[in-house]
Amino acid sequence: MDLVDQSEVSAKFIRVEANRCVSCGLCLPHCPTYRLTMSEADSPRGRIQMMNGVASGHIPLNKKFVQHMDRCLTCRACESVCPNNVVYGQLIDEARAMIIASPVTIKSSTLAKKNKLRVFLEKELIAKPGRLDVLRSPIRLSQKIGLQQWLQQLNFLKKTKIQSLISQLPPVMEPCASTIDQKTSAVGWEETYPAIGKQRGEVGLFLGCVARLADAVTINSAIYVLNRLGYKVHVPSAQTCCGAIHQHGGDVVMGALLTRQNLQVFETLNIHTIITTASGCGVQLKEGNVGQTNMASEHNDETGFTLTITDVSRFLVTAEGWDDVEIASLPCQVAVHDPCSLSNVLHGQSYPYILLARIPSLRISSLAGNDQCCGAAGTYFFDQPEMASKLQADKLSAVKQSKARYIATSNIGCSMYIASGLQTTDVEVLHPVTLLARQMGIQ
Repeated sequence: MDLVDQSEVSAKFIRVEANRCVSCGLCLPHCPTYRLTMSEADSPRGRIQMMNGVASGHIPLNKKFVQHMDRCLTCRACESVCPNNVVYGQLIDEARAMIIASPVTIKSSTLAKKNKLRVFLEKELIAKPGRLDVLRSPIRLSQKIGLQQWLQQLNFLKKTKIQSLISQLPPVMEPCASTIDQKTSAVGWEETYPAIGKQRGEVGLFLGCVARLADAVTINSAIYVLNRLGYKVHVPSAQTCCGAIHQHGGDVVMGALLTRQNLQVFETLNIHTIITTASGCGVQLKEGNVGQTNMASEHNDETGFTLTITDVSRFLVTAEGWDDVEIASLPCQVAVHDPCSLSNVLHGQSYPYILLARIPSLRISSLAGNDQCCGAAGTYFFDQPEMASKLQADKLSAVKQSKARYIATSNIGCSMYIASGLQTTDVEVLHPVTLLARQMGIQ
């Protein structure tokens, strides 16, 4: 599909779906950007009207329009309160697709300002994340010798996007071996991890792109817990990026293509369920393969895919085998952060709390302000640093007030962004399954 065709497809969808918005305004107080700017143009209702105007040819696709589309976090809090169930998430994706397909150069656009290096990285590294495994060893070495910390202190890098990325990279860990002990595989994860004891089922585990490099600890923890509950875990090496970065950057065709590639890989296995450890990836796998026709939440006969896609906490809450494992007590306070993708789209925000409750003596609370985005929002923190930092500040304030030792969150983007603001504290940000795995004895 060329750019002209893409623009026409996006505009057609926008005209139809935007007319379903009744402009009631119930979404306004739930929108993070509206709460910051108090501008109608930075509200879901205002953006929808502008999208419709551009798609219908009544208003120009100009810099102001692009600015307000760029500012949207795609947190989709508006969807959770919309009485008419307008699919705002797809609307904003299609609006961005319409922008990058426009023959008019919008120099102020975040989408248009992507340099050649970033475009290359998204195409050749993010979309082919197996290559990220090759970077694991050199990055681990740079962290061990203090190179990462040294780069953070360089004056010419301070307050730059490069420094922002460097500061968020947590300690990089190695993939676990099939024996789930202290040995590690050379480059990536193994194809299968056998159940410990009686096998109760087989599942697939989705790695993602950023998570496979920056959040191996969570992936290892998920494998550890699943194996000990009696589940054989498949980790196919042919899987790739979920496509969310491309989807939300306006390349909805590439986003859908990557999602379908992943589902095709997992369809060949003897499984019924794909488990994700990052809620953002879970949303894309559930919705991205449907493309521009129907943002259904399940894969059915219409799309050709029948696998269930579920967040790891949700799966573990209903899993069998808990009577066969021991969980050590942890007399500490943990505050749970609800990622937007988990609460607003997957509606699975209750499961991390239930899962953590299996840890004896653990005191669990909800992080204040859980109805608002943390500001990470994929690459939003990178593209809109001023808006993102204001939202991050609210989260850091909530963390301080919680007096919690741990912050549990179910999305790698949220985890890295919140943790980057807590580096001088003793608060640890981690996935719920990681904390559980520790109490079950993972080394």
